[in-house]
Amino acid sequence: MERNALCWCGSGKKYKKCHMVIEEKIQLHAEKGEIVPSRKLLKTPAQIEKIKASAALNTLVLDEVSRQIHAGMSTDEIDKIVYDVTTSHGGIPAPLNYEGFPKSVCTSINNEICHGIPDKEHILKEGDIINVDVSTILDGYFSDASRMFTIGKVSERAEKLVRVTEECVELGLAAAKPWGHLGDIAYAINKHAQENGYSVVEDIGGHGIGLQFHEDPFVSYVTPKGSEMLLVPGMMFTIEPMINEGSPDFFVDEDNDWTVYTVDDGLSAQIEYMVLVTETGVEVLTK
Repeated sequence: MERNALCWCGSGKKYKKCHMVIEEKIQLHAEKGEIVPSRKLLKTPAQIEKIKASAALNTLVLDEVSRQIHAGMSTDEIDKIVYDVTTSHGGIPAPLNYEGFPKSVCTSINNEICHGIPDKEHILKEGDIINVDVSTILDGYFSDASRMFTIGKVSERAEKLVRVTEECVELGLAAAKPWGHLGDIAYAINKHAQENGYSVVEDIGGHGIGLQFHEDPFVSYVTPKGSEMLLVPGMMFTIEPMINEGSPDFFVDEDNDWTVYTVDDGLSAQIEYMVLVTETGVEVLTK
């Protein structure tokens, strides 16, 4: 762009006072052979404000699930909470009818890694651990986060897995810095998981988000420090490692073609943050 033209991002500033310095820096990294984001992966100020509104509703929904979840309720009741709260605030549950997914939320219990389908027959019981993955569309903008819940008194092994998973996400978040790399996040997460005797699922990861449910880049949690895409202000993606007790391998339910299970029947846990890379750090939008 011409230096004195208005910036492409719609900020109202001249290009030289807005994205020019960022894009020149991106070019320097590209010339060194690094993977860099295209302009379309950098959210504009107007888009960020709209996505933040979606993220605020996503957090509201998860907070309501947190208030109501308990032993004896069905996962279908969780689905109803998500649908009712989302739609009553003008939103749409992003999973509902997404590529044929039949419900408004994913509920993954114990040995289910992800994409568990809510059902009236799935009753939460004392000792269960469950991931509730909420994704929201508001005014056409997308947000996504998940929480782990322990139902009543859980075993020491279950408590440790959930605790270490949260630590992994926080360590990944701390490693995420502008002009660093996605691999920095992966290294921090994988290192902590392995130090605690766990494995990280390799073939399912995080993703860009905001304008669509799933965007580039794919966010791996098993790649080396300094590898993968450059982290640039304006990028938005999820940090959501899936931590397994045993093998990182999995299989998909043949009956519903969605629910992912641990191959060895071990427990699995996942926590998901949605983040925005800024010029000074990383901002958590919903968790």
